[in-house]
Parts: sequence; structure tokens; C-alpha cells
Amino acid sequence: MEPYIPETMKVAAIDRYGGPEVLKLHELPVPRPGSKKVLIRLEAAGVGVWDADVRSGEFEFGKSGFPKVLGNDGSGTVIAVGSGVNRAKVGDRVYAYSFEGGFYAQYVVVKQDEAALAPPNLPTEEAGALGVDGVTALIGLEDKLKLRKGENLLIFGASGGIGHLAVQLAKRIGARVLAVASGKDGVELVSSLGADVAVNGRENHVGTAVQEFAPKGLDAALVLTSGKTLQQRCSESGRLRTAQYLDCDGALSRRARTNVRARRCGACASRAEPASPRQAGLANPRSLTTSRLPAKMV
Repeated sequence: MEPYIPETMKVAAIDRYGGPEVLKLHELPVPRPGSKKVLIRLEAAGVGVWDADVRSGEFEFGKSGFPKVLGNDGSGTVIAVGSGVNRAKVGDRVYAYSFEGGFYAQYVVVKQDEAALAPPNLPTEEAGALGVDGVTALIGLEDKLKLRKGENLLIFGASGGIGHLAVQLAKRIGARVLAVASGKDGVELVSSLGADVAVNGRENHVGTAVQEFAPKGLDAALVLTSGKTLQQRCSESGRLRTAQYLDCDGALSRRARTNVRARRCGACASRAEPASPRQAGLANPRSLTTSRLPAKMV
């Protein structure tokens, strides 16, 4: 028996740009999945730090025009599939993301490649944040840094939404992880998630921690908070002065991100250029760290 699909759904959408007051309840048609797309009945939607900028009109992202439904990731159950879909079936519990938005709703359509089966031991509400934060962490480690087993990795901003997922993914890859977290609670979190060494970036000198962790130098660094802060924290060691790293926070100017090339120094060697916001899996290059999913993936 095929799941019931209503004609209309409730969404949180805007009819104009502005403050929180412009976000209102609307009733819109339920979208139908086209070729290689799936329709998901949403149970949880992620709220990104960039959503406020989209709502206010400071950052244009997703479909143009009004009413505009915000939200770029969430989780739920597949209730219909389009032609050519071979990665999901009706009844699958999935998490998903889309650059087109639309997740502040009861139903959303995404490409099949933008959805994945939710881990069976992960609550739906937490799986809803994996689409953006998880994909960003994975692309940063595998596609951009090409992290390999046994390598020494620095994660700067490890206790944030992307960072704490990156810690777990890096450990599954087999890397040694130096996690720079925020506050004592952040250190406790990343330590519980498997970081080999965890330091409090607010109190400890990161440069010293880098030297002690990897005397011969780091192989890669995933930077999820201000790159300027990283340089300041490590300046006394002189080991990151010419480092190239994947800067997900946008502290490097767009020109710098475009022109910089991989280079090796005593502390850090990235084997790829920094990701653009779209390549990194998130919309807003100014602020990618969230804290929506403080839970273990496995």
C-alpha cells in the first residue's frame, strides 16, 4: 500500500526579507518527485546559522522568489520516488540536504544523491543535522584534504557541529587527531568522541600543542573557526606561518582562497585548495560552525 500524499502541506516561509517576524506559516502544494528525485516526509529540519542572513536578504541562497521556504537539511521517511531512482525506496528513513532550501516544511523533494540512509542507532532529530554538517566534514577530510590512515590531523574548532563530526570521521579513517575545542565542556566532548589529544583553545597555547602532538609536523588541518585566530594562537611556534589548510570559516579573503596553492611547511600540508562554500557543503562562508548535533554517530 502506497503512503498517503496530501495535496497541500504546511511550511514556514517568508513573503519578504526582514527580521524574524517575516517568517510565517503558509500552506503550499506538496511537491512531486521528478526523475531521480525522492519525496521525503520530514520529521526534523536543521536550522543553519546562515538562515538568518537568507531570511534578511543579506545572503541569496536557494530558489528565488516568494514565498521562500528556508532550510537546507533535515531527516524523515521517503514516501515517493521518481523515475530512475535506485538509491532509495519508499519507507527508507533518510537524512538529506539541498542547496535549493525547502526544509522548513512537512515535505521536501531532493535529488537522490542528496539523501542517504540514516544510521539505525541515530535518533531522527539528530540525523536531521547530518545533511549539511556531516557532508561538510566528510568532504573536507576525504575530498579536499585526502586524509589517510596514520596521518596527523589538526581540527581547529573541533567541538562545533562540523568539528565534532569531523573528529569521529577522521578516527574512522585511521588518522591521529589533535582537537582544538572551545571550553572545558568542548574538550570533554571531543575526548569522548575519540580525539587522541584535546586542548582548550581558549586557554592552551595551540602552537605548543601542535609541536608536542606532531614534532615532525602535521599532515593536514581542518580549520572550522577563524583562520586568523589560528595564526595568532600558533604564531609563537612559527610552524603555521606558511601553512595551507582547508579554511571552512572564510577568514581568508575570497581572493586568498582563490589564489593560494598547496605548500608544505613544518606544521601543515594540505593536498588540495580550500573548498568553496558549495564544494564544502554549506552556504555561508562566514560562519560554518554550528552545535546542532552533540551526539555520537556510531
